[in-house]
Amino acid sequence: MVRRNDQRRAALVDAAIEVLAAQGARGLTFRAVDTEAAVPPGTASNYFANRDDLLTQAGARVYERLRPDEATIARQRTAGRDRDTYVQLMRELVDRVASFRTGYLALLELRLEATRRPGLRAVLTERVREDVAANVAYHEASGLPGDAMAVKLLILALNWLIVEQLTLPDVFTEEERDRLVTAAVERIVVPDGPDRD
Repeated sequence: MVRRNDQRRAALVDAAIEVLAAQGARGLTFRAVDTEAAVPPGTASNYFANRDDLLTQAGARVYERLRPDEATIARQRTAGRDRDTYVQLMRELVDRVASFRTGYLALLELRLEATRRPGLRAVLTERVREDVAANVAYHEASGLPGDAMAVKLLILALNWLIVEQLTLPDVFTEEERDRLVTAAVERIVVPDGPDRD
């Protein structure tokens, strides 16, 4: 029987994220999660039906933790509507995602594991599609320049920049990263361009 203590479940899922980032998907066992969460042996197996359930919930939790808080969203809504503001928003996004290093590394592990697990692939595909659609919808409602295609291209470009920063942090300095974000926005976001999605 699966247990329902939501705080304990969240702590176990957070521990699973840490295990994924440190040991990879092969190292993700109920025992490793119990150890990381500092709970008695057998606790994780009481909260998750199986390893796939744990993997899926870890992926969902990463996205939950990467979401900006309400204060950030409110500030963004009152910000300017030009490319300079867009650059600042993208820098903040890259900083926020890169600051949750273990979460992003766990997502990379989950994506690799999804190539071998069709159920996980289906869940991640749906989640990423929803995330892209939400980003496009937010962008369109924001009044910022550019179109849906620009949003999708920035997602692709900035995701790889984040991977570079987290896996090989000495490739680009922080200043170079900021310049790359600026260049990506300036070259991809065409003010008042036709919608090309």
